[in-house]
Amino acid sequence: MKDVPLSHALDSIEFGTVVVNADGIITFYSTSYERFLGVPRAKVLGRHVTEVIENTRMHVVVQTGEPEIGWKQNIKGQTMVVQRIPIRDETGKIIGAVGQVMFRDVAEITELAQKLNLLESKLEYYERELEHLRSSRYTFDHIIGTSQVLEDAKRLASKAAEGTSTVLLLGESGVGKELFAHAIHRASPRRSKAFVRVNCSSIPHDLLESELFGYEAGAFTGAGRKGKPGKFELANQGTIFLDEIGDMPLTMQAKLLRVLQEREVERLGGTRTFGVDFRLVAATNANPEDLVKTGGLRRDLFYRLNVVAIHVPPLRERREDIPAIARHRLAMIREEQGIRPLEFSPEVLALFQRYDWPGNVRELTNVLERAACAAEGARIEIEHLPLFLRDVRSGRERERQRSNLRQAVRDAERDAVLKALNMAKGNKAQAAKLLGIHRTGLYQKLARLNLAANLRGVNSLEM
Repeated sequence: MKDVPLSHALDSIEFGTVVVNADGIITFYSTSYERFLGVPRAKVLGRHVTEVIENTRMHVVVQTGEPEIGWKQNIKGQTMVVQRIPIRDETGKIIGAVGQVMFRDVAEITELAQKLNLLESKLEYYERELEHLRSSRYTFDHIIGTSQVLEDAKRLASKAAEGTSTVLLLGESGVGKELFAHAIHRASPRRSKAFVRVNCSSIPHDLLESELFGYEAGAFTGAGRKGKPGKFELANQGTIFLDEIGDMPLTMQAKLLRVLQEREVERLGGTRTFGVDFRLVAATNANPEDLVKTGGLRRDLFYRLNVVAIHVPPLRERREDIPAIARHRLAMIREEQGIRPLEFSPEVLALFQRYDWPGNVRELTNVLERAACAAEGARIEIEHLPLFLRDVRSGRERERQRSNLRQAVRDAERDAVLKALNMAKGNKAQAAKLLGIHRTGLYQKLARLNLAANLRGVNSLEM
């Protein structure tokens, strides 16, 4: 096997390379340098380096023996970054120097630094996300329930996951909109890329822009020395989930609209734009059309978001799913807290299905955590539930008792009126006297008891 000649190796380097001897005479001149300067190699070899390359310091490095790495050099009106390394023989004597263009433009260094910074930020982000590994594995199988309204929502979300269209998740607080966002990402072709979550209501408005779009070094007081990529850059080729998008300030909505239209972001304090490829999933617990009417959401942004709208139903619209959800959540609580096996009494599950759950799954989970701590045996009973749920049960029973009593009074009143009319042979004035009420009061009772229509045609003397 033949060794590759050193000259061939140097000539294969993409950027320009030049070698001089101890007197500064050019002994090697690469093809790439030849193309850049436009001077044939034959006219360069054997000449002093200062006659060929402007602003060179190759002859200085030969004299001083000090390497110069990362120095700027202006060549043909273009600022480059170069390195100049002295060459020594086995005795340590300087016999020449090699020079190479490291970057053909200073902007290339800035771009490289930004790429490294982005990789570093992504690494930090992924390390943080490892702490939430369980949530990152959510799929449609983790969305518990078999009700028709839930199956319809899952079916539409599954179809949407196959494409790249923007998805708008609608539903009350605590229904599991983020769970749907995870599942859509996991079922999409972008599943191997980043899933970046942003809660627009939890980030101060003055920090939201830098969080979403990033910032350059020195962009504002307190900005990091390296700058920082935003969430859209981190979500490149992946999915970004903007939760509670209705809480985003209008100024940011305008900038978000531009990103959705142009698929480009510009860091705060920067002058360059970055192309980004992301899938947007947004969510709100408010009615977006009402937000548009009240000025809380830009109409043009709403049209951009409202491509595939999915309504995530609350628990009260799928009561048949509540027992399965409760069992699933209780199993998760047991696993997380390491507590003994527990089950529900039938009365508890029945009560769960009667309650409206204004806080939805989040409220149900809180109730289950409290009940799991209060339970002493192997079952969660009514007495282990929070007081407000027990009041719901007793309140319903009291209402049922009151309803039964009202019906009994109504039936007794009806019988008394009919008996009086029968004794008065249909004479309403006489029947009113027998009942001890005014004739007008009798008419009101007849109407309230639905007896007026039945007595039409019956003798009704007013004497």
